[in-house]
Amino acid sequence: MRVDEKREPLQEIIEKEIEAALAEETAHLDPEKAAELREKIRRRVREEMEREIRLRTAAERREEERRRREERRREKRHEEGEMFQRFNRNFRFQHIVMFTSVILLIITGMPIKFPNFILSRFVVAMWGGIGNSTIVHRIGAGMLIYFMVHHLFYTILSRDGRRDFMLLIPMPKDVRDAARNIRYFLGRTTEKPRFGRFSYIEKFDYWAVYWGCVIMIGSGALLWGESIALKFFPKFVLDIAHEAHSDEALLATLAIVIWHFYNVHFNPDRFPGTLMWWHGQISEHEMKDHHPLEYEEIMAKRAKQEAAEVINR
Repeated sequence: MRVDEKREPLQEIIEKEIEAALAEETAHLDPEKAAELREKIRRRVREEMEREIRLRTAAERREEERRRREERRREKRHEEGEMFQRFNRNFRFQHIVMFTSVILLIITGMPIKFPNFILSRFVVAMWGGIGNSTIVHRIGAGMLIYFMVHHLFYTILSRDGRRDFMLLIPMPKDVRDAARNIRYFLGRTTEKPRFGRFSYIEKFDYWAVYWGCVIMIGSGALLWGESIALKFFPKFVLDIAHEAHSDEALLATLAIVIWHFYNVHFNPDRFPGTLMWWHGQISEHEMKDHHPLEYEEIMAKRAKQEAAEVINR
């Protein structure tokens, strides 16, 4: 039986009860006035009932939507499988500092490189003028310097940092992986390259940031302390620093928008993006797909530990 079929008998009973109550209350009135009053009351009651039904229907609809969302979440968790901790809290903090500083540097630096664009004038006005924009740019520069120093100490003093740094060094396998990936995209092979903890794409990202930070911080420091720099270097050194700073900034912006944003956000496998930068976790499904060699290594290590525990018992 449909919901509407169940509702009709109930509605008829309610209407009969309302009519009986109205007849009783208006029995002592003039028939014409009683009919008018009954119609007015009937209309008010009907409006109230309809409002109540709408509210109940909306609540039921929201509840059903919540139930479906939760069901989709459970299905997604089941498909994704176990969650692995890929990046620790220290590394995630560094990444947040870095991308915050880079965003500030881009939105305050590009208007200086392209001052005649309408958007550039709008951005400068948004900060309250070129003076404030310059201050924000230097705040971003200070954050980038802090990130570089922090990451350097993290790489030297942290076991995870030393491990990741060694794994991020380009190897001959990366060239073979890149060639195989191109063949896979062109349909020349059905097998994707098997990556370890870091693919050649992630290694390119890492060393591009490393090289970019060296150039941007070095040239930016000369431009920031121009009067001091001129005491030790000829003018052409600062001219070179200015061009290097400007061109590297544009190159870094294009690399982030075109290369990094596609791999992290616009790639169909990840759109509209991943929250790994926040929680540092990666699903079993994604691990098997993007880092199968690392997954196999983790599973082998886990099996070895479990075997050792059984022996010790």
